[in-house]
Amino acid sequence: MNRRSVLLTLQIAAPILVLLGWALWSAGSTNIFYPPLTKILSVFRDTWVFDRVGSDVVPSLTNMLAGFALSIVIGVPLGILIGLVRTLRTALAPIIEFVRAIPPPALIPFGIVVLGVGTGMKVFIILMVGVFPVLMHTIDGVRGVDPGLLDSARAYRVSRRDRMLHVVLPAAAPQIFAGMRISLSLSLILMVISEMVASTRGIGYFILQAQRTFAIPEMWSGMVLLGILGYLFNLAFGTIERRALRWHHGARKGAS
Repeated sequence: MNRRSVLLTLQIAAPILVLLGWALWSAGSTNIFYPPLTKILSVFRDTWVFDRVGSDVVPSLTNMLAGFALSIVIGVPLGILIGLVRTLRTALAPIIEFVRAIPPPALIPFGIVVLGVGTGMKVFIILMVGVFPVLMHTIDGVRGVDPGLLDSARAYRVSRRDRMLHVVLPAAAPQIFAGMRISLSLSLILMVISEMVASTRGIGYFILQAQRTFAIPEMWSGMVLLGILGYLFNLAFGTIERRALRWHHGARKGAS
């Protein structure tokens, strides 16, 4: 068995062993806070398999993906500009660090006052948190471009547009994708947090209401759903990243 097969086997076996351990530990449990895994899975099937998809899952994912997309649209171009212009980077550094240091839940009251309690507030909160990993990693990626590549491009009189598209962006792409991966995880977290305040639908709202009404299996089922969604999003993003950066991974393998 080669190394790839061993890793794949471990990836499949580890979750199965965890589930088996959880099932054995919780079997026959009478504790209201720790129901049996079979009960949680039964409630998960009844609750989330088509029943509440339209009312809770779709709005939540729509808000999350909108905030995440805006984080990329704003963070990447702004990060490239700041990374290239030293004067702009020096002037904006204190502002960026100040806003980035504000805890995400503290932005929710501001969002409610300015944007109300609708979809706009939730997307705004997700954007305000998700944009900074993309922005900071893009800045670092642009600043880390080999000066020799830029000097060679100037020596051959390559236009600024071509230098940007064929030198700066490819060199900074690994860092940009790293920031996007972090932003994706934060977007999922802030999706839940934003729905726990002044909301009437969404996965976060459902989990909070289940907790308040002591519907503990329902609460656990919502948490299981979030874990599944996080895993699927990470898997999908990893696939896109590998295909987009195939040249980069090939170069690393060649160097090693």
